[in-house]
Amino acid sequence: MSEQQSDRPEPPALSGVDLARQALVAAKEQARARGAAAQQKKQARRGGLRSGARADGRDPLPLGAAINRLITERGWETPAAVGGVMGRWPQLVGPEVAQHCEPQRYDEDARVLTVACDSTAWATQLRLLAPQLVARLNEDLGHGTVKMLKVLGPGGPARRYGALRAPGSKGPGDTYG
Repeated sequence: MSEQQSDRPEPPALSGVDLARQALVAAKEQARARGAAAQQKKQARRGGLRSGARADGRDPLPLGAAINRLITERGWETPAAVGGVMGRWPQLVGPEVAQHCEPQRYDEDARVLTVACDSTAWATQLRLLAPQLVARLNEDLGHGTVKMLKVLGPGGPARRYGALRAPGSKGPGDTYG
């Protein structure tokens, strides 16, 4: 390798003008770097880059688009869709059923929609309609969103406490539930 090094001519020593040019280039690069750092500090103080004439991710969004973006980012698609079903319940099941039965809650893990009815007759009717209703909900929400419909009948009368009660009695709960 020493032969290769000896074959290369050594660069000529820089004269005063060349040294000045080299120093000027180095000074310009340093100034550019300092300016870029100062610009970044300034932008950080102002709250980041400013939006220009073209659209970018920092521009304001319409409310609907912002909500959809938030729902997607957080993974809330299924709960939001089921919440929409609760709001559109009369359109999905019909006005007569909606008058007597209303959705109460949705268990996302078990994929169970709980519906409360105002009479045992309507609870029985809804239990018979459950397979068709689950199919209709899954058609609207996406396959497998609702696996089961849990139908609750009406609650018993309020339990009253007083002197005319037998000790240990649960009231109507002894008989009905």
